[in-house]
Amino acid sequence: MSTPTDDRDVVDLLSESRFVIRGNQDEAELVYSLQGDRLILVHTEVPPAWSGHGMGARLVRAALRRARAEGLTIVPWCPYARRWLREHPDEAGGVAIDYGTPPPAA
Repeated sequence: MSTPTDDRDVVDLLSESRFVIRGNQDEAELVYSLQGDRLILVHTEVPPAWSGHGMGARLVRAALRRARAEGLTIVPWCPYARRWLREHPDEAGGVAIDYGTPPPAA
């Protein structure tokens, strides 16, 4: 199975509130919620076969591009997105990130 290799492969499915990368039979996704001017990153899922190929990073970068273009604040509830954003502050230039708003209680 081959993995998608180009950032153009990331699609923002507005009606489903998720960024996706599709392969032949699998897809990676970053589920989000848009609440006013806040892009809440809820959950990232990457197929095991794609692990270690930067798919999660590409999804978070897509969220950053949208936030930058629309003047949105990113709220990273997803543990992967939160960690990635903290480890790559240079990539988030020009985007407000709210690490303080906790996710709702389960």
